Amino acid sequence: MIGAGLVASLVLLALLGNLVIPGDPLEQHLYRALQGMNVGGAESGVALAPLGYDHLGRSLYHRLVAALGLSLSIAAGAVVCAVLAGISLGLLAAGRGGWVERLLNLVADSLLALPGLLLVLMVSVIVPSTPLALWLGLSLVLWVEFFRLSRATGRSVLASPGIEASRLLGFGAFYRFRHHLWPEMAPVMLTAMAFGMANALMAIAALGFVHVGIPAPTPELGTMMVELLPYWREAPLALLAPVLVTFLLLLGLLLMSGGDTKASTAGNIAGARA
Repeated sequence: MIGAGLVASLVLLALLGNLVIPGDPLEQHLYRALQGMNVGGAESGVALAPLGYDHLGRSLYHRLVAALGLSLSIAAGAVVCAVLAGISLGLLAAGRGGWVERLLNLVADSLLALPGLLLVLMVSVIVPSTPLALWLGLSLVLWVEFFRLSRATGRSVLASPGIEASRLLGFGAFYRFRHHLWPEMAPVMLTAMAFGMANALMAIAALGFVHVGIPAPTPELGTMMVELLPYWREAPLALLAPVLVTFLLLLGLLLMSGGDTKASTAGNIAGARA
């Protein structure tokens, strides 16, 4: 519950923050560089900045809102693509076996041999758009875990009498997945999705922190940290804002991963009893 509340609050901030307090994350007011909260509003001719300004006089609040939206969009897109690809290929390997399974295992093991951030950097060299490169690179890194989990679970479930009975009764592949495979896979998959989202967000922030992620002036949490790091003595709260947002987002996802496992397991037990 705590994790879900943290994540939901930050998602709402990313979605509605600019509607509550309109402003431009790229607009500069150099005379306000590293100043604190501005409550002047529209009558003063300056956008409201409840968290103060960065070293270039840009509103930290609006930059945080934009950075959260960008990071969450890339991470969520990468996790969704990784889940779809990993489950599909994992069940294909478990169902077919033979050379199909060996080939897919070889591809997965080859990707695991490369460090995740290195793979993302390799994709960013090929793909010109940085957000698209991050999305593709993270998807290539994350799908392997879902593939291995779904293959391990599907191998035992596909050989069960329930699957064979559904096949003989003429039920389609989607029915078998929904009623036989997914209830067994859900606990580990939901946990892996929460961890995958956290890992994707950490990777995006880490790449921005070493100047190889989203290029400036586009707001991104890692880029904001490295831009404000030289000014930590003059404006420590400005540096603390992106650090705290990143920490709370990762903490919420990790707390949710444990709750997802317990909730899914309890639901499966209740369904089996019913």
